[in-house]
Amino acid sequence: MFDRLQSVEDRYDRLNELLSDPEIVNDMNKFRALSKEQSDLQYIVDAYREHKLVKEQHAEARAMLDDKLDAEMREMVKEEMNDLASQIVELEERLKLLLIPKDPNDDKNVIMEIRGAAGGDEAALFAGNLFRMYSRYAEAQGWKINIMDASPTVIGGYKEVIFMIKGQGAYSKLKYENGAHRVQRVPETESGGRTHTSTATVACLPEVEEVEVDIHENDIRTDTYASSGAGGQSVNTTMSAVRLTHIPTGTVVTCQDEKSQIKNKASAMVVLRARVADKFRQEAQAEYDAVRKSAVGTGDRSERIRTYNYPQNRVTDHRVGLTIQKLDQIMEGKLDEIVNVLIVTDQTERLERMNETNV
Repeated sequence: MFDRLQSVEDRYDRLNELLSDPEIVNDMNKFRALSKEQSDLQYIVDAYREHKLVKEQHAEARAMLDDKLDAEMREMVKEEMNDLASQIVELEERLKLLLIPKDPNDDKNVIMEIRGAAGGDEAALFAGNLFRMYSRYAEAQGWKINIMDASPTVIGGYKEVIFMIKGQGAYSKLKYENGAHRVQRVPETESGGRTHTSTATVACLPEVEEVEVDIHENDIRTDTYASSGAGGQSVNTTMSAVRLTHIPTGTVVTCQDEKSQIKNKASAMVVLRARVADKFRQEAQAEYDAVRKSAVGTGDRSERIRTYNYPQNRVTDHRVGLTIQKLDQIMEGKLDEIVNVLIVTDQTERLERMNETNV
């Protein structure tokens, strides 16, 4: 581990030199990429240097015990050594976590897609509830939301809503939301007071830059049509809505939220790149997932990940066995308690896997 840490520190020092090179400073793309790399290494290097300093202090304290000290001073030195030893253990545990390979998508913006699934109108209403929940969470994080496409229903909610969340670390916190979300509650339309079960699916995709996925213009079929609103009512008589089909993968994206066909096509391309890239990622990881499944799931859209029980004010995340009696707060976007458990579980599982590889 410490050989790797020293390599990281050496690379960090080299980056400092490069970022002072006039040739690099004048090349904005290189300067931006190297600055990003340096920023990513900062936390590891700071923790490693603190670890080295504490170890030096511990060695100095141990050396003092060889001197002729009175009983009181010797006891003080031993107490300091114990404190320093505890700090060393804590720092080494922290360094292990920092050395876990970072998901390259963690700092990216997020494209979220929520769809009502089983349950008809109630599923669409629940999809609307989830959209509101994620919107509140994003606002609390200081992120921005941009609706890219939506199919609202007459009674409220959405058959489908696609939106982008822009902000530092958005994907790192929302990537665990992939899957089927189940709701148990008494629908407003239920006269007998019976609890119904409905579901909505959530897809969370990192935004993909053009250079990250190779999509040729000739592989895309573009169709235009008039936008429509809830219940099929016309909201735009011009052919502003856009449907893009990526022929090699069969991926289809529609966008009608903007009144401009150009803007709708641009938004649709953002979603198309993300979906095609996600399809390639899913295929590449399929073999691994068949052998070993992560504690927080594979991100399969069909996997039921969470249940929202309204009568009991309860939320249960089935992947980690977490149950919280705070449904009302969760639906207001207070997701940190769930998100933090999922992050720690994922880090622990990846650390165990890394240790197994190193054995």
